[in-house]
Amino acid sequence: MTPLLLTDIERAVRSSWGPDTCTPEFREYWTPRNPARDQCGVTAMVVNDLLGGELLRGEVLVDGQRTDYHWWNRLGLGVEIDLTREQFGPEETVTEGMVVARPPQIVRLREEYELLRDRVAEKLKAAR
Repeated sequence: MTPLLLTDIERAVRSSWGPDTCTPEFREYWTPRNPARDQCGVTAMVVNDLLGGELLRGEVLVDGQRTDYHWWNRLGLGVEIDLTREQFGPEETVTEGMVVARPPQIVRLREEYELLRDRVAEKLKAAR
């Protein structure tokens, strides 16, 4: 069996995003021009499923005020993977991430997470 590469995972995740996998309250703002927008939580969970490591959460600031949170991953040796960092405009900054425990059950964004997880799994299966 051919081993998966990080590029395979990144390609599968990026090609699986859509308005139906982003945060519902921001769905109307999702656009194919910025497909990573509001995909960070579910993406971080799927990457965690595949690679383990830690979940990181930072604050998104505009003019010094928190407007949202941003999620990404940290693997061993401090390597961070953030497949959705490009979603932010120049007026948005993200604070340093803090490790957040993975919830035992996904309640918020469960449908979006499961949809993204299943799409990524199918694409990775086809890539092997």
